[in-house]
Amino acid sequence: MTDLQEKRAEGMARRYDVRGLDAIDVAVLDTFPVAREDAHSYPGQPIEVVIRTDEFSPVCPWSGLPDFGELEIRYLPSERCVELKSLKYYLTSYRLVGIYHEHATRRVLADLVALLDPLTMTVRCDYGLRGGLHTVVTAQYARP
Repeated sequence: MTDLQEKRAEGMARRYDVRGLDAIDVAVLDTFPVAREDAHSYPGQPIEVVIRTDEFSPVCPWSGLPDFGELEIRYLPSERCVELKSLKYYLTSYRLVGIYHEHATRRVLADLVALLDPLTMTVRCDYGLRGGLHTVVTAQYARP
């Protein structure tokens, strides 16, 4: 029996360390107002904001291996928009966090809804194929 076979037999298969949910850096998120406070404001012109990245990569809570996903955030802002550089830092903070696909998608939605109080928001993540399984998770919010 090889060393790896012995480790597997003993239940000691390889696993990478992962961080907990407290490593998600919500404090880095920043916003800016939808309407400007000068003569160049845009009254009566609602907008939809769509942000996409193919670099979303939380990790599997069991193995610590990265789960690569294409993340899309789509929202109708009420008063504020998310500042993009701060969003990049926020999303990057997931890189060592052990979290399931479904939880990661719902957590992004919850954090951004708390930050922005949008009229509506949808977060969709299309995770890469793993073990023959393809996962797409969509979480939605609509202001009551």
